[in-house]
Amino acid sequence: MAVYIMANERLKTLYIGATGYLNRRAWEHREGLIPGFTKKYGLKRLVWYEPHDDMATAFQQEKSLKRWPRQWKINLIERTNPFWDDLYPGLA
Repeated sequence: MAVYIMANERLKTLYIGATGYLNRRAWEHREGLIPGFTKKYGLKRLVWYEPHDDMATAFQQEKSLKRWPRQWKINLIERTNPFWDDLYPGLA
């Protein structure tokens, strides 16, 4: 289980989600298999994620992050990923 943030470019559009299968979900976003927001804006880069022990906690954190001001989200990403590298290749 994990909460994650997808982006298209540094400091551009962000998407926050939660999933029980981060590898698969990030791959689905990258391949454009999920209709909606991430496909529309080309959000293919996994720029941040946080593992959780259970989905209830992950969903709660997802909801919390979605209420944060944009700059707080950017700061969260840049603490561990200052260049907004795609973290997907390191998941496997």
